[in-house]
Amino acid sequence: MDFSILFSVFLGGMATAMFLFMISSGLTLVFGVLGIINFAHGSLFMLGAYLGISLLGLFPQMGASFWLALVCSSLIVALFGGIVEVLFLRRVYRADHIYQLLLTYALVMIIDAFVKMIWGLDPQSLPEPAALAGSFPVFGRQFPVYAIFIIVVGFALSFFLWLFLVRSRIGTLIRASAADSAMSNALGINVPLIYTGVFVLGSWLAAIGGFLAGPLRVTSPEMGVVIIIECFAIVVIGGMGSLKGAFLGSLLIGMLNSWGTYYIPRLSMIFVYVLMAAVLIAKPTGMFGSES
Repeated sequence: MDFSILFSVFLGGMATAMFLFMISSGLTLVFGVLGIINFAHGSLFMLGAYLGISLLGLFPQMGASFWLALVCSSLIVALFGGIVEVLFLRRVYRADHIYQLLLTYALVMIIDAFVKMIWGLDPQSLPEPAALAGSFPVFGRQFPVYAIFIIVVGFALSFFLWLFLVRSRIGTLIRASAADSAMSNALGINVPLIYTGVFVLGSWLAAIGGFLAGPLRVTSPEMGVVIIIECFAIVVIGGMGSLKGAFLGSLLIGMLNSWGTYYIPRLSMIFVYVLMAAVLIAKPTGMFGSES
């Protein structure tokens, strides 16, 4: 077997894994702290992609405008997420999960209808920045520079989230609010503000993933539904609310997609759900999930 091919498949799996982690990290973070199963996370991902395309259209050239559009689109989606949390989600924190799902599914319908009304139904694409265009040789085979960029960003993001949640004072307040919101509130922690901040962070992560997915995937109104299925599989495999589980689950699914597509392309999609079923049979709470 040609080692260069195997290494290229490995790098492709890593790129897919880091891309999935960008999105699933926000989903599992929101559930771990707020206890909300946010079905609208995929729609926020889609909104980040479409906003990025529109903002890029406002600039005459690529280059620095790519990064400016990335910052602006993610901040707009993050602000929108904060508004959604304050106006809607706060009312269902103590409700059954079925009501949370109904509310977030309604948000999916609203956001999807808005996107179709503004941007239409035709698929669109987002070009990669000039600095990350092209490819470079890996053991004699060409590999896209942009895919390496996604791998680097994914690992950097995982380190940033760990540093923020474990080493910072705000992270300590977030973990305290997630462990016992009533006690935290009694100790003077502004739990509602913490919840809003976490949902804003989750929305920002979804938008970052949506924008960076532009050069890799076709931007269409269906992309949110497709990605949320993959992210829910990751969260279930890793354990609901576990950031470490989301990282490992993303690695497993990214590698399964890459190697499965290389060896058995017709059955590649099945492997993810076989893995999810196996994990749930062995440990229903996921690899790093805890009993509620």
